[in-house]
Amino acid sequence: MRKLMWFAIGFGIACGLCAYGLPAGWVLPGIGICGALAAGAALLSRKGKSIRRAAMACLGCAVGLGWFLAFSAWYLFPVSALDGTEGEAVFTASDYGYETEYGGAVEGIVVLSGKPYPARVYFQEDREVSPGDTITGTFRFRATTPGSSNPSAYYQGKGVFLLAYQRGETEVQEAEAVPGWCSAAVLRARIKGILESCFPEDVESFTRALLLGDSSGLAYETDTAFKLSGIRHIIAVSGLHVSILYGLVSVVTGKKRFLTALLGLPVLVLFAAVAGFTPSVTRACIMVGLTMLAAVFQREYDPPTALAFACLVMLAGNPLTVTSVSFQLSAGCVAGILLFRKPIHGWLKGKFRKPGRVQGWFCTCVSVTLSAMSLTTPLSAYYFGTVSLIGVVTNLLTLWVVTLIFGGILLTCLLSLLSGTAAAAVGWAVAWPIRYVLAVAKTLAKFPLAAVYTRSAYIAAWLVFCYLLLAVFLLSKKRRPGILGCCAALGLCLALLASWAEPLTDGTRITVLDVGQGQCILLQSQGKTFLVDCGGDSDEAAADLAAETLLSHGISRLDGVILTHGDRDHAGGAEYLLTRVGTDRLFLPGTKETADSENVTVLRVGETVRLSFGTAELTIFGPVYNGSSNENSLCVLFDTENCDILITGDRSGFGERALLRTNALPEVDVLVAGHHGAEDSTCAELLEAVRPEVVLISVGEANIYGHPAPELLQRLEEFGCTVYRTDQCGTILYRG
Repeated sequence: MRKLMWFAIGFGIACGLCAYGLPAGWVLPGIGICGALAAGAALLSRKGKSIRRAAMACLGCAVGLGWFLAFSAWYLFPVSALDGTEGEAVFTASDYGYETEYGGAVEGIVVLSGKPYPARVYFQEDREVSPGDTITGTFRFRATTPGSSNPSAYYQGKGVFLLAYQRGETEVQEAEAVPGWCSAAVLRARIKGILESCFPEDVESFTRALLLGDSSGLAYETDTAFKLSGIRHIIAVSGLHVSILYGLVSVVTGKKRFLTALLGLPVLVLFAAVAGFTPSVTRACIMVGLTMLAAVFQREYDPPTALAFACLVMLAGNPLTVTSVSFQLSAGCVAGILLFRKPIHGWLKGKFRKPGRVQGWFCTCVSVTLSAMSLTTPLSAYYFGTVSLIGVVTNLLTLWVVTLIFGGILLTCLLSLLSGTAAAAVGWAVAWPIRYVLAVAKTLAKFPLAAVYTRSAYIAAWLVFCYLLLAVFLLSKKRRPGILGCCAALGLCLALLASWAEPLTDGTRITVLDVGQGQCILLQSQGKTFLVDCGGDSDEAAADLAAETLLSHGISRLDGVILTHGDRDHAGGAEYLLTRVGTDRLFLPGTKETADSENVTVLRVGETVRLSFGTAELTIFGPVYNGSSNENSLCVLFDTENCDILITGDRSGFGERALLRTNALPEVDVLVAGHHGAEDSTCAELLEAVRPEVVLISVGEANIYGHPAPELLQRLEEFGCTVYRTDQCGTILYRG
């Protein structure tokens, strides 16, 4: 049975190599090399288990490379050929339309070369679309596949390989009847309606997240609290929810194996469909389904083999599933539990002389949490930049309640079919334990050092150090957990000290955060920190990046926030940021006035404002008022002893020339290019006046505006400027 596990490991490695950029020319030689290694190891298989395992892993790798190559040629090629083109297309909606920041969108199916492809269609305005409706029009296409102009692991993992953006008029033709394959979407919508009607408003969004994995309704503060307190997994439908569902089915059937399988298997398929067949739910449902079948046929259930089989099935259906964060976290969580739960549980249990039921429950909860975190923590740190230090405590206090809540939500949905009043009564009762979970998460998230952030290189180095310590610990004959813990704690203290002290060693520093197509800039000098703008591709993501960068350096309160203008790509994340990091003053363009709002002094800047601290001076130039929000952008000059920095917001050459006419600007060391590198910004007159040595451009990858414009880059080259761009360099840190 374990042979399948090693085969699956090799298959997964091959899919990962191809998905993350293995050159196409290396695939066929790779198949030959892996096949030869597998054959050679098979001939030597009598010499031990290790050789047999290596043989199966090499065979899996060879098959995986071949399968990925075939999948790309047969299925992905028609989509990749559309990347960057425009044309007419017909989509069939597979779900209900929804509003986005810039219009509307809907999930759908398009037929290319006789094969159906899941796609996402974006409209220029919010459109009312239902499952089965036909959408016809002209679209600009973007492929998400490897090798495309802007590949996306997020979409690849979901099996969405094509994005279509509306160009011109589109027609939506209403379906006469909802197709059967859209039934899950209809059921999901009905369940959302039940939850909205049966649960109080303050907990309804939590019930949707817990049951359906739809966290779109959660407040930013709540979602952040879950992340920092280490229980974000409870609102991302996964193995926890599937195991609870399996437990409830077992109770209903009296644990009779045939009846459990007869009822449980359809329930699992239905639940996975309603949850959208996300990788984590699919993996869990396959493993639980194998548990039921093993009981029916009275066969031994081997968890490692079941995990391997589940992953193999998913990767065979879509090899790019390996890029899904959900898949990686789900598989890593189960693998960690299988590897480390028993040793940790045994060690904890040995600390009690006579462990009772409470002590046993404590040992089980802690061992499961720690073992699950063992392999998922590096992934969370890499993808989300956060490591929760208080997660074990939060899980201890809340997981036992989550089981009751999940069962209560299911009971409410079932009762709604019989009596709306009874369902509402149960919903009212279930709301109280939900409020308990919310209160625990929010309270613990506020604790000092509830989480640390790998935006700091020192914290990232500490995490690597911890895993090196863990490796040494596991390889040692005399294992001393106390020493391991003390070394990790001491390393954390040193990393935090270095993170907090490091910004103070620079006379001046400017950090242009990589927020995509937007702008978010930190200005620091003489212990003062100002933020200029906070917006990007996503409001929440821009706020997260800014907050985590600041908090990783021990900065929990800003000396000022300056929003150059109100466009979303400059100001959309500010409201979210201020829920995590406070500020003394908020500067906005407009008629000069001062007001206090929630412990923040809001200042409208109509004329020039100067702030001095030590030898540094920050000057905010007011707008020119020509009716354009871009031209009304505030401009910021940060004049320090070591470096002069100029930021002009989204002003075009017109606004920049107006700035030059009314103000005497000095030559600067650093200029942040106006309007993300637009052709008509950062004009020659401005460059001639301020003569910047370095120009920084905050711009998103493959943006639809063509920023930065070739004409601008040519202009900067003519003036001898050194250019750094966030789309090429990521977050830019300049020390003056």
